[in-house]
Amino acid sequence: MKEKRLGEILLEKGLITPEQLEEALALQRESKGLLGEILVSQGFLSPFKLYQALAEKEELAYLGEELPKLVQMVDREVLSLFSPSDLVRLKFFPLRHENRYLEIVTPSPQSAPLKAFLRERFPHTELRINLITPYELDQLISTFFQKEFLQEATTGLFFRSPGESAAQVFTPFQWVTLTGITILIVAGFLFSPLLTITTLFAILNFFYAANVVFKFLLSLKGSQTEYTATVTEEEVRALDPATLPVYTILLPLHREPLPVIQQLLESIRHLDYPQEKLDVIFLIEEDDPETLRYCKMSRPPYNVRFLIVPRGLPKTKPRACNFGLLFARGEFLTIYDAEDVPDKDQLKKAVAAFRKFPPEFICFQAALNFYNPTQNVLTRLFTLEYSYWFDYLLPGLFTLKLPIPLGGTSNHFRTDILRELGGWDPFNVTEDADLGMRASYRGYRVGILNSTTLEEANSHLKNWIRQRSRWLKGYLQTFLVHNRNPWRIFKKSGLRGWLTLQLFIGGTPLGQAASVLMWGIFLTWLLLRRTLVLPFLPDHLVIIGSFNLLWGNFLGVYLSMLAVFRRNLYTLLPFSLLNPFYWVLAGVAAWKGIWQLFSRPFFWEKTTHGLHQEAPHESKN
Repeated sequence: MKEKRLGEILLEKGLITPEQLEEALALQRESKGLLGEILVSQGFLSPFKLYQALAEKEELAYLGEELPKLVQMVDREVLSLFSPSDLVRLKFFPLRHENRYLEIVTPSPQSAPLKAFLRERFPHTELRINLITPYELDQLISTFFQKEFLQEATTGLFFRSPGESAAQVFTPFQWVTLTGITILIVAGFLFSPLLTITTLFAILNFFYAANVVFKFLLSLKGSQTEYTATVTEEEVRALDPATLPVYTILLPLHREPLPVIQQLLESIRHLDYPQEKLDVIFLIEEDDPETLRYCKMSRPPYNVRFLIVPRGLPKTKPRACNFGLLFARGEFLTIYDAEDVPDKDQLKKAVAAFRKFPPEFICFQAALNFYNPTQNVLTRLFTLEYSYWFDYLLPGLFTLKLPIPLGGTSNHFRTDILRELGGWDPFNVTEDADLGMRASYRGYRVGILNSTTLEEANSHLKNWIRQRSRWLKGYLQTFLVHNRNPWRIFKKSGLRGWLTLQLFIGGTPLGQAASVLMWGIFLTWLLLRRTLVLPFLPDHLVIIGSFNLLWGNFLGVYLSMLAVFRRNLYTLLPFSLLNPFYWVLAGVAAWKGIWQLFSRPFFWEKTTHGLHQEAPHESKN
């Protein structure tokens, strides 16, 4: 008797229609994926119904109907024979082991790598296979290994490579150095105030000018060429869908409104990538039941998994992403924020880029921009800044083969190398920039992808200050971490890489903080120079500093004007004249970040999303 095919069984049971089967078979001919996974990813069939039908076809038992009973069946001694990473990678879970047999549950009973792995480990043992859905497998693994996974997500990098972790804000040497400088400055004010003020002002101007010149040169280099890491449309079309790998998408969510989650799901559905090859993971904090409820209300497709991130400190996005990384099944992995709308072909472009460039390229950064650039003056200035940053600065770094600090979203990684790097630092509040620098100093490279992800430009000043102060605090953390051994950085990346750390990573927050002081000194000198400033600061030095400030701001305005051309944002051109006011705001945020570096170094100031909508969601964080 001829064995029935899965599609025939599903039709007989009335679980799918002939039209749905035909559509799924057409997709299967193109992508060479599994029919069941295609039916589930298209929303034609629930995974539970699928695995019940698979159990009948394969003459196996489906054990996922009552998960609490299944948990009680597990022999805890058998778990010691396997590592959690093996269970995630090979998609199985052991139930019991005796001399004669090993019993497991898996959603992939025909997996050749799984069978080869178990035959090698247990050569003379009968293998008994039961079925379970991928979602139930996640719950089993999380139930029994939550403590280990949480420890790895939180302190894994710190224990393996403490010198690369921001868990220790200042090393003893840095504390001694900082204390010594402070004592020296105080003594200088007591015994020679004029010389001290003059020296400090001269140093301030030197580093401010160096930061401005460095970024200007990067921008010139970035403006001379289009994206160097270009993936052409022909290369994307040449990709064979059958050879596309599984791609993991991590989506860290925290206190997100329902419209934002619905928009996110719509963006995922519209990605031009076989849906059955998307491993989409929603990362939801344990103390955030409201977001979990909204996610369930949105009825996501069945290729979306919910992972509940257990309570713990620090409560940061990188900690949640590390937890998700432990469950990732894709060859490649990317992160999107809750409000992101990536280009439809972005994942295919990333795959083409990884195949086109040498293995030393372990990440490609897509550009970020905004879908609400004209909401108000702040969003216009924010759009000018992002266009300049991603269209000119980062390409300049790439062209010169300098370390690239990643943006917080749309980074596309080789999953295995990301794990080798230790994932993200959960104690660094700008974990993306830190990871880009860490990868560079370990000999890897980051590329620039000619694709864009649109997100929401912050439209409320208070919310913008919170977001910007966190970013700048994280840059300072990264600056301190990688300056623990400056000689190592110099040997790894040379003088140019070392200067990138000092002038780009350290210079960005410190330069913006310095600009507030310089504006204050300049305006005071301009208005009150005959009565107040002259006794303390020589006129010629103030003139040099004022020229430095005005020249730096002129370059800022010029570069903001330059930013409009690649994206045809010509209506924003007049607003580039407001660039000096924008950077004063950034300077205020920088001083807040500096204060929090000492008072609340690991505090994650949540950015409220959905403010561009009529009924914005107020974050509790």
